[in-house]
Amino acid sequence: MSPPRTIGYHIVISGYGLWLPGEERGSWSEAWDAQIGYLEPHQLHQSDPTRLRMSQERMKYDPVRLTREMMFAAELQLVQCVAKSDWDIVAASIEPTHVHLQLTYTPRDIDNTVKWIKDQATKAIHRTTPHKEPVWCKGRWRGFIYDDATWLAVTRYIESHNERRVGNPRPYAFLP
Repeated sequence: MSPPRTIGYHIVISGYGLWLPGEERGSWSEAWDAQIGYLEPHQLHQSDPTRLRMSQERMKYDPVRLTREMMFAAELQLVQCVAKSDWDIVAASIEPTHVHLQLTYTPRDIDNTVKWIKDQATKAIHRTTPHKEPVWCKGRWRGFIYDDATWLAVTRYIESHNERRVGNPRPYAFLP
């Protein structure tokens, strides 16, 4: 039996200093050891006040909540990213604390693609706003979409963020 074919991705990128390890919603992490590889690939950790305190103490900058200006810079940069890519963004929500993107399939490494998107958005925010510190948390959450039912559920989930925040499920000009 062949593995399922990926038709797209659900990407979530959080602002720097948000959803830290140990917080009450729980947190995902990956621990890597150069000798043996992943120690805890995508492991969910429950609420842990000690882990949260330690995470907060390690932070070098204040947590980032995107301003309207920062959100607009990220939106304009996403237009540029799509124009230079072999994938499309079919649903998006740029929130003050995080970004949801639904991307069509690409043969490129999706983790490198997300890193590139984050880098491009950070550069745009640094170029056009007074914010010069980190914008995004390390890493990302990404889910692979293999079927139409999941595809539609992810689209509805992302659009519901926009409806709640701005009253329009598809507020961005770059969306098809």
